[in-house]
Amino acid sequence: MALWGGRFTQAADTRFKEFNDSLRFDYRLAEQDIVGSIAWSKALLSVNVLNEEEQQKLELALNELKLEVMEDPSQILHSSAEDIHSWVEQQLIGKVGDLGKKLHTGRSRNDQVATDLKLWCRQQGNQLLIALDKLQSQLVDVASNHQDTVLPGYTHLQRAQPVTFAHWCLAYVEMFERDYSRLSDAIKRLDTCPLGSGALAGTAYPIDREKLAHNLGFRRATRNSLDSVSDRDHVVELMSVASMSMLHLSRLAEDMIFYNSGESNFIELADTVTSGSSLMPQKKNPDALELIRGKTGRVYGSLASMMMTVKALPLAYNKDMQEDKEGLFDALDTWNDCLEMAALCFDGIKVNSERTLEAAQQGYANATELADYLVAKGIPFREAHHIVGVAVVDAISKQCALEELSIEELKAFSSVIEEDVYEILTIESCLEKRSALGGVSHKQVAFAIGQASKRLAQRDNLDVKVRAARLTDIEALEGMVTYWANMGENLPRSRSELIRDIGSFAVAEHHGEVTGCASLYVYDSGLAEIRSLGIEAGWQGQGQGSAIVQHLVNKAKKMAIKKVFVLTRTPEFFMKQDFIPTSKALLPEKVLKDCEQCPRQHACDEVALEVNLVEQIIAKCSVA
Repeated sequence: MALWGGRFTQAADTRFKEFNDSLRFDYRLAEQDIVGSIAWSKALLSVNVLNEEEQQKLELALNELKLEVMEDPSQILHSSAEDIHSWVEQQLIGKVGDLGKKLHTGRSRNDQVATDLKLWCRQQGNQLLIALDKLQSQLVDVASNHQDTVLPGYTHLQRAQPVTFAHWCLAYVEMFERDYSRLSDAIKRLDTCPLGSGALAGTAYPIDREKLAHNLGFRRATRNSLDSVSDRDHVVELMSVASMSMLHLSRLAEDMIFYNSGESNFIELADTVTSGSSLMPQKKNPDALELIRGKTGRVYGSLASMMMTVKALPLAYNKDMQEDKEGLFDALDTWNDCLEMAALCFDGIKVNSERTLEAAQQGYANATELADYLVAKGIPFREAHHIVGVAVVDAISKQCALEELSIEELKAFSSVIEEDVYEILTIESCLEKRSALGGVSHKQVAFAIGQASKRLAQRDNLDVKVRAARLTDIEALEGMVTYWANMGENLPRSRSELIRDIGSFAVAEHHGEVTGCASLYVYDSGLAEIRSLGIEAGWQGQGQGSAIVQHLVNKAKKMAIKKVFVLTRTPEFFMKQDFIPTSKALLPEKVLKDCEQCPRQHACDEVALEVNLVEQIIAKCSVA
């Protein structure tokens, strides 16, 4: 059933419906639509449109739907719903009946889709920051291993001056650093919440939009309802950042394709990112890099298309804006895939250092050094430049390098040349003389690697803040613990238990709003258990859980606890935090006693994992 059918006496033509419907692509906003709906239900509770029982019933049903979507997003595509908003509402009504029809009170699809899209952009933007960070880290690692690998530098694709492979890697680290900065700025600018703007004039209910924005993790609410529903700057800006970064990726790909060619033979790519020829068995083609180069135009096309769509739209919402999603999804997916593939191309890369050195020596790359040598002897640079040019012509005619000319041959070009000239004509001298900041000397390259490593280490991609819980957090704690207990993921804890154990809890927060929690329960045996780990709806997969677990592990270390363990149905998550599987038989009796409260005690599928803090400390000391 359509959300707008009452005004019409005839059904839509099936061809129009197919043309108009957007579910085939906006199904990707399902989780965001559900998260926004949960926040809206809380806003309706605050203005007495819903009572507490109704809101809790809606929230539980929406969270159940969210888990179903996360397990199988493709199920949505089997529906005939017009768009993702219609689908979510239909599913909700199927779960809670007519109560589901109350949720849209005071809300429009215009502010709904604007909010969904911003939530998606923020989440996808943070994933892209991680991908950029990973590629930069990969480049810094390769640079660290090739500080002494000489590489010919080029201008006009002609050999110019010698550099190092490390210096080349670091050039792209700088390019992707700018991309990272641009993306970070774009995410900050889009961090405003349109929900509560209605169709164009605002909502008729006295919703606290700032509180609503914070509940969704936004920095603040948008300021103007007309702008809120028609703004697509963030879409254009993200596509623009993607286009610029793809430009850098394409240049990287072109360099590596050239270096990988038989004519250069500077590098060899791993078999994992190359393919063969259907006819010529000797071929090993750099297809991954060529696809990166080719997909760049695809991202540019999405940006151009979006700008042409928006350029003449009147305020406020127009159906043209439905065209924002397909291009955006494709552009950001493509960018993410290319970032991952570029990082993969450096796995197993082989650098032919003998060949790169030979190429650097063959290109008269030390000609500038000879000119500088003459300048140091008092000859004006323009005259020195001419003298060296004549010397290069002579060396070319004799098919030798400049340093292979005898002192007598060199003196024929200028009488100021002495035996000390050979010292400055070596590749090593050429490199070491470039010792100013940003140069190719060994010292400067090592410094640049150190600085890049420090910048990468200091990054906090998701701005996750974890602190000890306070009594003022009790409402948020109770809500998260109860929700996950209802879902069967945690044991139930009463409000009085939470108040009593508040000192054992830690919470993650974003702009003052609690987004996750967990507790560290200490046993008299010197062991500790991480309990009641829960993340607020909409914040899963964004680093909240990892940050809380690390906070509690660090707390356990300070308390001289020997081991921290956990019982979980998601062992993969904890194994990424250095936990390892253990036997339940080794757990304290009190743990097994707690299990009597669990509804799944007779069909338990939880896995026990532990981290040995004593062994971690010993390992760290032995490395140091």
